[in-house]
Amino acid sequence: MADEHEMTSPEDQALADEWAAALGESGDAGQSDIDALLAADGGASGSRLPMEEFGSSPKPNGPVSLDGPNLDVILDIPVTISMEVGATDINIRNLLQLNQGSVIELDRLAGEPLDVLVNGTLIAHGEVVVVNEKFGIRLTDVISPSERIKKLR
Repeated sequence: MADEHEMTSPEDQALADEWAAALGESGDAGQSDIDALLAADGGASGSRLPMEEFGSSPKPNGPVSLDGPNLDVILDIPVTISMEVGATDINIRNLLQLNQGSVIELDRLAGEPLDVLVNGTLIAHGEVVVVNEKFGIRLTDVISPSERIKKLR
């Protein structure tokens, strides 16, 4: 270990000295500043307000009605929704041979409902529709909200 200390460059040693000086300056002064702030508070730690619980805010008026904690805090978080037509396993050799016009056989039958996934979690099944020259999906079977939450745990 003594050999490693002798092999440090002058720049490394200077950096280590700067860190040591900075830590030395902030060590006792930082704690005394914190103590001074607490003393200036007048010892009013008993008058602090308790942390707010998630269930203490009003219930949402929308269609989301789940038993349990209030979900208002997460309702505006964006999620990724995707539709899965099917899947298959393919080895890398065949993957590298794919080109324009290649056909890959999937594990679903024609006309079988698609899976609707939110962040990779199945939430519904549906069928493809065309609306104003864009693809869409009509939900045919939706997993209940309580079942979706159970899958997240």
